[in-house]
Parts: sequence; structure tokens; C-alpha cells
Amino acid sequence: MSVDLSKLIVKKVINLDDLKDRTVAIDAYNTIYQFLSIIRQPDGTPLADSNGNVTSHLSGLFYRTIELIQHGIKPIYVYDGIPSMLKQKTIEARIQKRNEAYKAWQEAVEKGNVEEAHSYAERSTRINKEIVASSKELLSLMGIGYINAPSEGEAEASYLSMKGLVFSAVSQDYDTLLFGARNIVRNIAISGKRKLPKKNIYINVNTELVNLDETLSSIGISRRQLIWVGIMLGTDFNKGIKGIGPKTAVKIVKQCESLDQVIEYIKSKYKLEFEFDVNEVENLFLNPEVKELSDLDISNLNSLKPDVGGIVDFMCRKHEFSEDRIRRYAELLSKAKGSLNQKGISNWM
Repeated sequence: MSVDLSKLIVKKVINLDDLKDRTVAIDAYNTIYQFLSIIRQPDGTPLADSNGNVTSHLSGLFYRTIELIQHGIKPIYVYDGIPSMLKQKTIEARIQKRNEAYKAWQEAVEKGNVEEAHSYAERSTRINKEIVASSKELLSLMGIGYINAPSEGEAEASYLSMKGLVFSAVSQDYDTLLFGARNIVRNIAISGKRKLPKKNIYINVNTELVNLDETLSSIGISRRQLIWVGIMLGTDFNKGIKGIGPKTAVKIVKQCESLDQVIEYIKSKYKLEFEFDVNEVENLFLNPEVKELSDLDISNLNSLKPDVGGIVDFMCRKHEFSEDRIRRYAELLSKAKGSLNQKGISNWM
């Protein structure tokens, strides 16, 4: 599980126009996972072509990315590389939960319980090599830049934000704050109304902006102390300490000058210990493995051009989407990208 800092962060609701002329680094796996979870048939079955290739993510990436471009946003997708060894237990736990959800989904389908089936189907979502490869092929045809991170995609996106190469990281996970992202944009892929699972209730899901400095100032701690808070609550790389919530964690870090002191405090007061030396986790957040890029690299990624014919062939000939609709949107993309690129060139002159 990603660290839950929701009760501590400072956020504000924004709309897509607030991101006009901004480059954003989108956590690709995080966003694709959302599309695969949400874009499904009533019984939870994902969209697929006649050959059984899943296409839910292609639909989400295509239409939502075009919407971002039309709002003047410059998206760059960032893909995970080789995960840290510290994440292995989290990955194994996620696989087990998804397998259990998949079994429950199949049972619900057999019973004809559509709503329950859809809920389990969302939780069974997984990303495989074919899904990753097809998403990259589509982005290339759309003229949308992407980066292959050496390790954690959210670490790379955070690095780009921290260095000012992009305005923000885009992810649902608050780990990006621990990795040092100046800004995080959340719900960029799923804004609008959404039905709560197993309830006839719809909620508004708004696009949100979280600023690291404002959050740290509000809590009264440093980024390093926020990492300690995250470690106590539990991150993708370690289990937290049972019984310690966000407010208690903040109180503890304000009394400590190092992570070792935090560890000793917990051992002394709660008689509890972390499962391993979490200084490794602190170092991972402070010094993650990232690909170093320049302003020119980002500019080149933003200057890529769409291939309308290639998009139509890929989406319609290969994956059986409606040609009229895909061609219409591909042409809208080409026009919007052309306008953005031209504006980018004029800014350099």
C-alpha cells in the first residue's frame, strides 16, 4: 500500500485549465491501472478486441490524453523500471490480493451478481507486458513523450518536479511527496462523478493540487521528517507500526532529530520494532535511482508529432475501435499538438 498521508496534506481543488501551458510527469502505471479498473463492462469484464487483447487502457489513454492536450497541458508519461528489492513483499501481497479478487469476481459472475462482480473485477486489475507495450506504442503514435525510469516511476516523476523540469508529478500516491515532488496533481484521470462500490451513491471526484512546501509548513516539519512519518505509517517499502496514526507520528518526529531516535522512541514507548533497518527506506526516498534529464530533453519530448494514419491503423485495424470516432479525435489531437508546439517554439524566440 502507498503511504496514507491524506489527513496531513494541504490540497486544493483545481480544474484542467489551471494547468494550461504546464508540463506534467504522469505516473504511467498508476494511471493505466485506473483506466483498467474503471473502464469495464457492467459485469467487470474489461474492454477487449476480438483476439482477446485488453483495450480498456488504450481507450482511457487516448481520450483522456487528448482532453489534457486540448486544455493546453503537456503530458509526459513515466514508466516503472526495475522495482526496489524493498518493494518485493508489497508486490507479492498485491498479487495475492488480486488473485483472490479475480476468483471472487468469477464466482460473482457465475451467480449473476453484476454489481458485486464489477467491484471484485476492479480489485483484480493487473498490468502485464502486453498492456505496457501497447500503451507505449499508442503514446508514440500520438506524439506523446514517455520516459522509462530505471526504477520507481513515481520517483522519476518526483525528481522531474523537484528539479523544476516539469510543474508537477501526477499520481494518486502520496509517496511522491516523500520522493520530493514540489507539486502533485491527483485525480487527473478520473475526475467527475463516480459511484461508490456496493452503494447507490455517487461522489464528485475533483482534480486536486498538493504543494509540498505548503504541506510541510502546515504540519511544521521538514521533508525528511515527513519521510519518517511515512515510514511509521507504512510505505510500499516497509510495514508501519501498528497503533500509530498520522497525528501521533507527527508528534513523535517533532521530538526526534534522526530516524534512529524515532526507532528508539518507538522501541522504548511502544515496545515495538520495525521488521528491518528502515534507514534503507529513508535513503531510498532521499536518494532514489533516477534518470537525469535536461530542459532540452523535456522540450524534445513535448515537440513530438502525432501520426494520424498510424493511430487509425493501430486503434481501428488492430484493436477494432470505431474508425470515424478515432480519426476525428486523432485529427483534434494533431491540431491541438500543433498549436502547443508552435507556442513552444515562439516562447524560445
